[in-house]
Amino acid sequence: MPMDQLAAMATFVRAVDAGSLSAAARSLPSSLTSVSRQISALEQHFGTRLLVRTTRQLALTDDGRILYERAKSILGEIREIEEALAGSRREPTGRLRVSSPSLMGRMLIAPLLGDFLATFPSLTVELLLVDRHVDLIEEDIHLVLRVGRIADSQLVARKLAEVQMIHCASPDYLARRGEPQVPSDLAQHDCLIFSDAPGIATWRFGPDAKTGSRIRISGRLWVNSLDALATAAEAGAGIIRVPSWQVERQLAEGRLRRLLRAHEPAPAPLHALYQPSRLGSAKTRAFIDFLVERWRRSDPLGRSSL
Repeated sequence: MPMDQLAAMATFVRAVDAGSLSAAARSLPSSLTSVSRQISALEQHFGTRLLVRTTRQLALTDDGRILYERAKSILGEIREIEEALAGSRREPTGRLRVSSPSLMGRMLIAPLLGDFLATFPSLTVELLLVDRHVDLIEEDIHLVLRVGRIADSQLVARKLAEVQMIHCASPDYLARRGEPQVPSDLAQHDCLIFSDAPGIATWRFGPDAKTGSRIRISGRLWVNSLDALATAAEAGAGIIRVPSWQVERQLAEGRLRRLLRAHEPAPAPLHALYQPSRLGSAKTRAFIDFLVERWRRSDPLGRSSL
């Protein structure tokens, strides 16, 4: 691919990210005329319109969206090659963008970042804490941590640990309402549910996903924060389903009591996912190896940690 075409693709991506041609010109820096000329040349080369230009913003056409996503991937691969040729396999350098579930990132990853940055002084880290599936290409993410079965067949997955989901309630709640003995008893209890879309939830029980049971839960409290759910449970609001590592202290201090242990689901795998093109990235590999080593040492996820 000619260098001028690569430069035009980089300008196109910068314009989309910046939201306007003038903003892209300021950030490059370049002239507005040059930015406009490069994008026009791309449209002529591919024989299609890529952007709809208005006085206030840019909008991608369908073909523009395809080129934008692929261009970001191609430019990312080129950056990886540049890092490798510059010796980054020996000393990781540059920017590492990581996405993690918010609670896991706050409790298990953020406390390690000081040591990680001290170990790799040429790296900078951007930690994105979100409870949704992210698009690694579109959002320019090098590495994502995800709990559960992996559906992204085009991504490389490395298993880091396993997460055990457990059910808990406060002693005060159990004294008032009694302790459920089997999953079906939950129909008579107040359940607190992690979700941002109230409705009907399903909790799975039993060690085998195929032979286990699924119980429909009509919760009285729906919260999109596991922290808030645990706080409500401690206050006696009802029964929660949370990762075991989140409430380890509350269980040890007697503020929560573990329920239905004989019916708990099998642990869910925790994977690090990344694009195949970044398999050899020194910074991605360094971060994964660092997490594995530290989690093996401190075992923050319990005995299911690898």
